[in-house]
Amino acid sequence: MADPRPHWERPITEEVEMKRLVARLWRIIRGPMQWRILWLAHSKFMAGITGVVRDDAGRVLLLRHRMWPEGRQWGLPTGYAVKGEEFAQTVVREVREETGLDVKPGRLVQLTSGYKLRIEVAYEAVLVGGELKIDSFEILEAKWFSPTELPDGMQESHRLLILGETPNG
Repeated sequence: MADPRPHWERPITEEVEMKRLVARLWRIIRGPMQWRILWLAHSKFMAGITGVVRDDAGRVLLLRHRMWPEGRQWGLPTGYAVKGEEFAQTVVREVREETGLDVKPGRLVQLTSGYKLRIEVAYEAVLVGGELKIDSFEILEAKWFSPTELPDGMQESHRLLILGETPNG
């Protein structure tokens, strides 16, 4: 039960004294040192970025990823943001690296916490040019699909993104 007395009438405890000391130190070490301490004390996240790329006919670009689990290799263009990169530009870079195609990023369609220390970000994107030439190290195949005729062996989370649904319905 909380002490009903006003704070100025309560005895000063070790905990209160420690909080005051930490607050005093925090005000003294302003600027870059505060940021370094915060950086060390908090989780670091990788940002997994996905692009829902559509062409003029409304078809969606799907890739069969070499490194993904057997039987679940079909999915959207996906990759990790590099330090300092805007997430929408990650979509542009990843699509170009994996397929040779040029896209224009659109609206943000998903931002969620992912597995462990990862956030999941997805943007719509529109094909604007380029020639389909896959990166055979990462990608086995690239094809355009109608949203109503998606292939078997596709990541369920990507299927939901294409259909404009959220994982919880």
